[in-house]
Amino acid sequence: MGNPIGLLFRKLTGSRKSNYPTGDLAQTLENLQSRLSYSFKDPSILVAALVHRSYHGADSPRGRSNERMEFLGDSVLSLVVNDYLYRNYPGMSEGELTKMKSVIVSKPILAHLAKRIDLGTFVLVSDNAQRAGVSEMESVLADTLEAIFGAVFIDGGFSAAQTSILMLMPADMSEIVYKEETINYKSLLQEYIQALHKIPPRYRVNSTAGPDHDKEFSVEVVVKGTVLGAGSGKTKKHAEQEAAKLAYRKLTNAPSNIPIGE
Repeated sequence: MGNPIGLLFRKLTGSRKSNYPTGDLAQTLENLQSRLSYSFKDPSILVAALVHRSYHGADSPRGRSNERMEFLGDSVLSLVVNDYLYRNYPGMSEGELTKMKSVIVSKPILAHLAKRIDLGTFVLVSDNAQRAGVSEMESVLADTLEAIFGAVFIDGGFSAAQTSILMLMPADMSEIVYKEETINYKSLLQEYIQALHKIPPRYRVNSTAGPDHDKEFSVEVVVKGTVLGAGSGKTKKHAEQEAAKLAYRKLTNAPSNIPIGE
């Protein structure tokens, strides 16, 4: 398959439309590093962090995908965020800090941060995955960003990773938690429910009202027969998001008060 760094360069500057310049490889990688606020001593570590598991071949960096770096980066990210919250919110309880952190490091938020630096442009995937748009999927973007945090830690240590992570975050992390447009509540709720019950939540239309050109949908989100929340909107998608928001907020504020049937 050729040299993986060369493949990365051709992927960014060849058939796929890209916002990045079509200069040499060093310039291409520099564009990504500038967005990360970190310059790699060994750029091949950065390339290794970009390799999705669909991208196979003996020539893949380190001979594997970025999943091991993602595992490391997840822990680095958690420590950086925990340290930040501990120092900047001295009045918050352990429970409040935990809830805040769970939103900040969630897949939807990481994907949002990844999109801000156009990370999907750099992810190395197979040709089939490329055609399917895998490199722009929220889960892939979030996982790749975590892998990059792991790569920065490997290359430059904790201080470098901490700086890179905090540079991507708003100066006040509470902006992430309370800024509605950055939060995909359906993804957050699914992640939360599957971790507890190993099944995804279901959404069902409870009622519709109004003429065809101006319908109002009412939707419930259900887990094991228990209604966790209800929402309404002009589209089913919006109504589902509203139902998921209500359910997620109830569960994370008072999980013991929301019984779910067996």
